[in-house]
This record gives sequence, C-alpha cells and structure tokens, in this order.
Amino acid sequence: MLTPVGPRTPSPDPAYRVPWHVIRDDSAHPIVVNQSDEGADFVRVFRDDLVARDSTQLWGRVRPGERIELCLCSADLDEVVVTIAWFRERDGQEYVWRFVV
Repeated sequence: MLTPVGPRTPSPDPAYRVPWHVIRDDSAHPIVVNQSDEGADFVRVFRDDLVARDSTQLWGRVRPGERIELCLCSADLDEVVVTIAWFRERDGQEYVWRFVV
C-alpha cells in the first residue's frame, strides 16, 4: 500500500552502498577492496564449497582503500561462495554480502 508523502515528511536515508569491490584478475586469488570512505569493523570472511565447508577468516578492521587477497587455491572455483560479514561504524549494524568468482 502506498503512503502519501507530505511536504513535512522527512526524506529517508539513502541506501547504504556495499563497500566491497572484488578484483578477479586471478580467480584463485581475488582481491577484496574496501572502496568506501569509512572503515568496516570486525570483518569476517566465510568460504563455503565442497573442499572447505564453513572455513572462516577473521580480518578485523578493514580501512578505506585497504586491499586483502583471498586464497582460494584449494577451492572448486565453480562451486565456491564467499560471504563477507562486517559492522558499519555509523550505525553499528551488521551487514552481509556474498560473491562468487
């Protein structure tokens, strides 16, 4: 159902853009870059494939512009799914994003 918006209705906050960019030049070693202007806190990376079920890496704080290489040498690159979870500084909320190579 649509809700009418009046002249005094505050504008909603803009959508939060996922801060990650993945450089896939070498699919076995993708590079994850924090493209945002804010750091990401308590970053965890989960790799799920037939070889390494529930494999987790703790990256901690990832600063703006920081690049981290992920080693997927033993993974089946056609099956692996990488999940990144982090907390945003501004709102303290946890976010999750997934990608494939």
